[in-house]
Amino acid sequence: HAKEGSCLLTNGRGGMARLRADLGTVASKYDCLLGANLHPAVPCDRHVLAKRLRAWVNADGFLTPLDSGNLVHFAAGPPARWVFAAPAGDGRVVQVELTIDLLPDRNTVVARFRRPDGPPPVGTDLPEGGRVVLTVRLDLEDRGFHSETTANDGADHHFRTSTKDREGGMGFFFEPGPDRRLAAWTDHGRWHADPEWCRGIAHPVEASRGMTAQGDAWSPGWFELPLDRPGSVTLALCADGTEPAPAELHRFTQLRTEALGRSALPKDSFGLQLWEASRAFLARRGEGLTVIAGYPWFLDWGRDTFIAARGLLAGGMVDEVRGILRTFAAFEDRGTLPNALSADSTADRDTSDAPLWFALAAEEAGADDLLPVLEAIARGYRDGTPNGIKVDPDSGLVWSPSHFTWMDTNYPAGTPRQGYPVEIQALWIRLLRRLGPGWAGLEARARASLDLFWDEEAGWFHDHLEAKEGVPAALARGDGHLRPNQLFLVSLGLVEGERARRAVAACARHLLVPGGMRTLAPLPVLSPLPILGPQGLLNDPMHPYWGRYEGDEDTRRKPAYHNGTAWVWLLPTFCEALAAAYGFQPQAVEAARAILGSLDGLLASGCLGQLPEILDGDAPHVQRGCDAQAWSVTEALRVWLTLDRDPPRKPNG
Repeated sequence: HAKEGSCLLTNGRGGMARLRADLGTVASKYDCLLGANLHPAVPCDRHVLAKRLRAWVNADGFLTPLDSGNLVHFAAGPPARWVFAAPAGDGRVVQVELTIDLLPDRNTVVARFRRPDGPPPVGTDLPEGGRVVLTVRLDLEDRGFHSETTANDGADHHFRTSTKDREGGMGFFFEPGPDRRLAAWTDHGRWHADPEWCRGIAHPVEASRGMTAQGDAWSPGWFELPLDRPGSVTLALCADGTEPAPAELHRFTQLRTEALGRSALPKDSFGLQLWEASRAFLARRGEGLTVIAGYPWFLDWGRDTFIAARGLLAGGMVDEVRGILRTFAAFEDRGTLPNALSADSTADRDTSDAPLWFALAAEEAGADDLLPVLEAIARGYRDGTPNGIKVDPDSGLVWSPSHFTWMDTNYPAGTPRQGYPVEIQALWIRLLRRLGPGWAGLEARARASLDLFWDEEAGWFHDHLEAKEGVPAALARGDGHLRPNQLFLVSLGLVEGERARRAVAACARHLLVPGGMRTLAPLPVLSPLPILGPQGLLNDPMHPYWGRYEGDEDTRRKPAYHNGTAWVWLLPTFCEALAAAYGFQPQAVEAARAILGSLDGLLASGCLGQLPEILDGDAPHVQRGCDAQAWSVTEALRVWLTLDRDPPRKPNG
């Protein structure tokens, strides 16, 4: 990998490390050596205890920082791996390899230094007998994930009084509260208490988002680590109640692919990268599993989890997905499922698509034991859910309240879509088809009513039929907006032939950008879309396209989020729809694979080995949002494997 970018390491319980290729630097308050999930059972907001690791090598008296200036190789892992070539005078060089990983199911970071065998890439190797000693500082914080640390007298007292040396001179404890205890130690070396503040650490990512642009961190001292060859030295940080045994620390480089249905693994490097990336989002929730929607700041969301489940299935993780679905099935209530989960609440159910994505994932997982849950969802929609979702009996289509779809920004509502959103109907019809003969009449009605979405003159499907509660679909007005949600009609096999091809062509012309699909075409609209903030109108209602996702959240980023911002997870949907629109003919499949394969550029930038959440709709399409997004990765994996089959799997519409 290049010397720029970052890597993501996760622990299977919602904790993470987010590290830069340029060791010791940060670009965001979300960069951290240890962002721990301190809840014992479920994902919750991470707590930053260690911001970064800084290291210097003293090679025969020549002191050099380990950073991009002498970095010769970086791989995102897991484990993350750096190889440095540091000068030792007279053309001599000492190589230092560093690997960092999180132990599975633990808030424990393990960093291991060693001197690799073989000649250095430049210069001559430091001869035997040359003394090599590392100096390593850990910069600490004690804050919620979305906060900042500020150096002042109170903070200084807090950190100094919470830190004490470990017996034996091998490390320290940082105990700022009854629920927070960080232990740091080495297996070979000495600890020296020597506190200092690092002030004004720049956070350029937050600066671009109109947020606090810097933070501070406290370093309690430094580790002196002799680095002999052969041999290695380990540095561990643990925020768990109990520290891991030494043998457990030495397992941190083992492969994480044991017992994972290897027969389903993609054989090409692009597919394998996607498969490995998808594993990072699995996390424990109680006795079951869930999916973290995105790193660094999301937790588990119902909608995102069920969409991601389809790709996990394609990657052979059938048992894991069935476990995830059973976890969420327990939360079904009168047709609803949670939109967002917190540590102690499932009350947020403002979603009309999450239950339908759940049903599709259950169908594809062959989870027949969940059929009663699917029937309960269908009955809830037909009769009306407690939160206002209801089927129009005349058309068979689903009416959705404002901001209940995946385009869900609110306060201000950027894409309210109140009425009959197009992708909701596609998912609803697929559920009815799965439920069989007892629902066939309603399915036929809903299928026929898809004609209401077609705009013959424009050559695409309306994104939604605008309607207040109680207004039947036949009296609703099509919005005329060109958005990518119509692609699900094609990718799920509900629309074929000329209409499918024209819709895909329109999306290709106006929405497709390198790496993603714009959420709104940069065209004037016939149906105005005003976005209102506390101070009044935020946009041009007749030209609502917003091509850059930057600046203040409520006045700039929310209006842009689903009105021009390009989403990576929709590029695979487009590729699947492109192939489906042409009957999965070889030329169409080849074109779809070529477009999807272009995501390898995103895998090699930003968060290396991962795919981001969003891009600017305008060139040069800068990466924004979460730089590691579950459904971006899993949908790319699913469609890549779908198109790789001979013949490809056609949608079961």
